[in-house]
Parts: sequence; structure tokens; C-alpha cells
Amino acid sequence: MTADRPPLAEGVPDRLYGRRRGHPLRPRQQRLLDVTLPRLRITAAEAADPGAAFGMPGAPAWLEVGFGGGEHALDQVAANPAVAYIASEVFENGLCSLLSRLVAEGEEATGALPPNLRLWPQDARHLLGALPAGGLDRLFLMFPDPWPKARHAKRRFVHPSLLPLVARALRPGGEWRIASDDPTYQGWVEEVMAGAADFALASRDLARPEGWPGTRYEAKARREGRTPIYWVFRRR
Repeated sequence: MTADRPPLAEGVPDRLYGRRRGHPLRPRQQRLLDVTLPRLRITAAEAADPGAAFGMPGAPAWLEVGFGGGEHALDQVAANPAVAYIASEVFENGLCSLLSRLVAEGEEATGALPPNLRLWPQDARHLLGALPAGGLDRLFLMFPDPWPKARHAKRRFVHPSLLPLVARALRPGGEWRIASDDPTYQGWVEEVMAGAADFALASRDLARPEGWPGTRYEAKARREGRTPIYWVFRRR
């Protein structure tokens, strides 16, 4: 077990994702991972005190799990400069998509980066374990992989075995925002969260609420006739 992979609780699935790389990376993408990513990466040791890691003592800390192409994360970072924003993604193509929006080609090592953004390019559950108890003010799970086959249900981030880990990381009154367009996952969220003693449903909307930036996954869902659901659960 490495320093950036704190052990998970017994019974927690070994992983929540498939392959970490899709198509072979282009030279520009490889430079972004080799040069730009280390400039933004947060370590497990730093996550133990997010305010200090960002140089923003006392700032609220938000975490996005699985940021995909990065649209939602970057919009939130720009709109909330006083928030220490950690964005987590294991897939290299997603990391490259976000990084390519931040620095121009040829400026991978020197381009200016948002001071309130740090990246965690590993399994987000290990980050949740590294954060201090109650260290998060807000958690985002935007259009996660639904893992629709029954045998893969254990890979869903919304899962009874993971709720204690999420509850530990969120402060009382903190928000867990979830969005999904997949009917199977929508039903799963409502079933699992109905039995979650540490969380209360604060809102459930079929139209994207104000303050929720759009994503490419949401746009695709609407083009294909699927209706997303947007939930806010509050830590009791």
C-alpha cells in the first residue's frame, strides 16, 4: 500500500472503474500528464489538511468524483475562487481533456494554473480516506458510469458499503450532489439513499438547478431523449 493509497474498509469493492486509458495518447496528451499534472496533483499527505495544501486556510473544500471531460469542475473553479476544489479522475483521457483547457500547447510547464484547483488522478475512495473527518463541505458525483449489469453493481460509487466513507468525509450539513440520466442508476440512487441514515434528501429536480454547470454527458442524454435527475443529499 503506497502513501497515496490509504487502505479501504473491509467489504469495500476493490475498484469502481475499468480501463484507465482508452485510445493511445498523442504527444501533447502525454506531455500534459508528465509535466502539467504534477503541478496540480494533491497527495494523500496534503489532503489531510486541504486548506494548507491550497494555501487557503479555512477555505471550504469541495470534491468532484469522476470529472469526465472537466467542464463542470472548471466552471465551478472559476465561479468559486474562494473554494478549495479537488477534482478526481482515473481515466487518462479525461485528465488530458481538463488539462488541455488550462494550458496552451508548448506551455505545459509554465502556463498559469487556477490556484484553487488540485487534481487527484487515482481512485477517489482513497482520497476520501485521507481527508480529515468532516473535511468536505460539498461532494459532486456528476453522471457516473451506471455499471448497468447486476454483477457490476458493486462498482457503483453510490453503494451501501461506501456510504460510511462519504459520511465521514462530509461535515454535518455538507451537500452531496448527484446527477444521473440512466434509469437503472436513478432507481439505484433512490433505493440506496432511502436507507442512508447519515443523509437526508434536500432536493430532487428534473431540470438542472441554478448553480449546476452543464456537462457533455448531460447534453448527450437530452439529445438522446433521457431525462436527468439532480439530487442534493445533506449530511445529518
